[in-house]
Order: sequence, then C-alpha cells, then structure tokens
Amino acid sequence: MLKIDNLSVKVHDKDVLRKVSLEIKNGETHALLGPNASGKSTLAYTVMGFPDYEIIEGKISFNGRDITGFPIEERAKLGIALAFQHPPAVKGVKLSSLLEKTAKQPVNVKEFPLTLDLLEREVNVGFSGGERKLSEIIQIIGLSPSFVVFDELDAGLDIVNLERLTSIIQEKLLSNGVSILLITHRGNILHYLEPDIVHVMLDGKIVCSSEDWRRVWRTITRYGYEKCKECKFPSGQP
Repeated sequence: MLKIDNLSVKVHDKDVLRKVSLEIKNGETHALLGPNASGKSTLAYTVMGFPDYEIIEGKISFNGRDITGFPIEERAKLGIALAFQHPPAVKGVKLSSLLEKTAKQPVNVKEFPLTLDLLEREVNVGFSGGERKLSEIIQIIGLSPSFVVFDELDAGLDIVNLERLTSIIQEKLLSNGVSILLITHRGNILHYLEPDIVHVMLDGKIVCSSEDWRRVWRTITRYGYEKCKECKFPSGQP
C-alpha cells in the first residue's frame, strides 16, 4: 500500500531523514519507534505532503502510484490520513459542523463516548488531552481512509483513555482492513495495537526492522535505543 524508497528529507535546510526505505502492505500495522528528534514526525509529515518537508531524493508510492509531488489534499483524497501528536484547536468551528462537512461516510457519534456538549464546542478548544485524541480519531473514521499515520497517539494519555481509544481503532479501522503506521517513543501503545513489524529510527535512519516487537521493546527498555544499532534484523530485513 505505502512504499517509501531511499527517502532523504530536509526541513528548513536541515537534513533530517537519510535514505529511509519502508513498505507497508494492505491491512498491516507497523510501528516506528525512536527517541525524540530522531525524525519520526518528519516522516509522518512528509508522507502527508506538508510543503516545508523538502524531499532531496527518493520517492513515495501509494497503491503503486508515485505520489512524491502530490499536495496534501490529493493524498487525502487517495485515502491517506494523519492524526497529529498535538491536534490543533480550530476556533469558530464546532466539532459537529466539522464532522458534517468533512465526513465521507456518516459518523454515528452515539457510538463514541462524546457528550453533546463536546460536539457543540469549538474543535479542540479547551478539550482535555483525551478529548482531543478522541476528536481526531472520530474525524479520521469519517474520512474513511485506507492508510493512517498516528503520530504519538499515546502522548499524554492515561491507561484508561489509551485502552478506550485503541479499542475504537481496532473496531473501526483495523477490522475494516485499514493499514496503520504507529509512531511512538514510549512503546506502551504496542501492548494494545500489536504491530506486524516494528522499526527503529535513529538520527533520521531506520536502523532496525523486526517482526518481534516484544524483543525490540525489551532491548530498548533495558539498554536504550542505541543498542538497536546492533540489531540482527537490519532495516529492510524483518
């Protein structure tokens, strides 16, 4: 579904990603682990087509189509969606109105733990961390995407909210064959949304890829991310 070939990216004249290659097939869940400032979010924004993320070399393909030069809106139309680590506040727009305008399919908000008060408030204005993430997930479900990048979904969430939100993702996205890239540096979310393949990014490079996410996470928690450079499953050889 998504194929990234030898991708190098600059942000404001700074080299951030270096020859990154990654392939996610239909219905797969991949996790991208790495410390802060390792390049994970840059990869997410580059996949989505944000203009400040300059591709120096390489390409991005989606369902066999080269989308390297496509703008954000074209990628969204093809079925790519991004959930932000810090969903922005949108003043002057009610959440209910946003869902009505953007949803490609009807969204039954009664299926989600949203209060009517929340629906009639401005998008993410005064929302708690859990409410912001829930709002983001519901918007994505309405878009009916085939591929979603979740950037630090677990950031700022307690266990109760993490369980609740990952349960919604399981039911509404994964069960419908949606492919997912989970970006995280904590790893707690992997216990709720177990990935098919886990990758580790350091200094803008994917240094390790493995089907055994538990082994990788145990290594990280015991020795730190630098130990992943010695991984017996180098990038591209899960």
